[in-house]
Order: sequence, then structure tokens, then C-alpha cells
Amino acid sequence: MQAEGFVKGRPIDLAVLDYGLFKVHSNGRIIGICGFVIRTDSGEVILIDTGFPANYATDTDAAVKEDRLFEFGEVLICGPDNLPQAQLAKLGIKPADVTLQICTHTHIDHVGGLGDFPASPILISAVERALPRPLYWGDVQPLDWPDRDYLEVEGDVEIGPGLTILEAPGHAPGQIAMMVDLPSGAFLLTSDAISRPAEFDEKFAGSWDEQAAIASADRLMRLASQRDAFVIYGHCPVQWPELKKAPEFYR
Repeated sequence: MQAEGFVKGRPIDLAVLDYGLFKVHSNGRIIGICGFVIRTDSGEVILIDTGFPANYATDTDAAVKEDRLFEFGEVLICGPDNLPQAQLAKLGIKPADVTLQICTHTHIDHVGGLGDFPASPILISAVERALPRPLYWGDVQPLDWPDRDYLEVEGDVEIGPGLTILEAPGHAPGQIAMMVDLPSGAFLLTSDAISRPAEFDEKFAGSWDEQAAIASADRLMRLASQRDAFVIYGHCPVQWPELKKAPEFYR
């Protein structure tokens, strides 16, 4: 399937989805787990990332133990209300309404519902899709690639009017970001290419490829400056409480 031009309509609104809260052990930082949904004037519904797996909402302790995520941090909030279907329902959207799913990269807090929307193809970096399995967490890689149609992207790709996928490797091999042109202006969704502004001072320590992460982040911020874009970071503890979240949206 061809990613370029796949989306026919222009974006009319953007909602931030609340997939829960997580505390990082090493520094005590509390971060929001986010996804997004974009609706277009042609009735298309684009879901970006799907949060933690559903078993985190039913028995968090058991899921964390099974995945060894306790080595990294603590899941503070992840209940049934934080699953993609419940978040979409706040906007009156049913799973069958999703026309395209975008996976920014394949870490555990972004791929929990990767296979839960069978009616829609999955857009993903060709580099990430080429991995034997989704990255998930550390050496724990229990997920298989869902049997779906994939739109694999390389480089920057305009998938529709006012919707551009931006190549941003570093945090993960196939990390992508997205520029969205809403009626009110441009929005840059960095995903984990820039989790929070402090990463610039930290030199993106701990990334899959720190030098690539620095270069990607610098490029993204130049693009944001050129477009005067509102930047939504991947996991910024300062920004997270201030963001509008479903059922509210940006237009």
C-alpha cells in the first residue's frame, strides 16, 4: 500500500488521548502516556499510538511483573478508561471508525493495542517494521507483528493534505514524528523523538542512537520554528497536565 496521499481529507481537529501515568525510577519523573486522534474533513479517523497492553488495565501488577517493567519504573495509572477504545469513545468514535493507525515506534507504551483495529492499515517506519518483533521493553519482546496491511514509510512523507510524517530516528531505529496543519495552525507531535525539552541538555542519553537522536531533535525543532508550530512532546511532565485531552480537542 502507498502511504503518500493515503489520507484524502484535511485535518479538522486533534485530540490527545490519556493512556495513563508512569513514574521513572531513576529520577522520580512522572510522565503521561499519550496517543492522539486526528479527524479530517473527509470523515477519516487517524489513531496515533495505542498505549500499554490491555492486561495492564486489568491486572497492572501481574503485567508489570511479567514484562519486568518494574526494572524501569512504576505504572501509576492505567485502568480501563485509559485504553484506546475508551479514550476514543469520549469523542464518539468507535473502533471500526478508525481508518488509519500510525505507530510512531514500537516501545511498550505505544504498541499495546497495535492489533486491536483490524479494519485499518498500520503506518510505520520501514526500519521499525523490519525488526523481527516490536521492540516492547528491553529483552522482553512478546508481541508478534499483527497480520495487517502496513504502509511502510521512509524519509518524510506527506500522507495527506496538511499531514506529514517526519523521519526522526534515534530514540528508536524507526522513530517518526508528525506535522499536522489544523485550521488554527501547525502542530508538531514529536512522540519520543523529543520526550521533553530537557533531553537537549541531557544529550538524549539512553537513546538507541544518541547522536542520531540529537540530529533528529534539532531538525524537528527547526521545522517547528519555521512553521511556528505548537509542539506536543512525547512525555513532558510539565506540559502533560496543561494539554487538552479527550473529549476536548485542538482545532
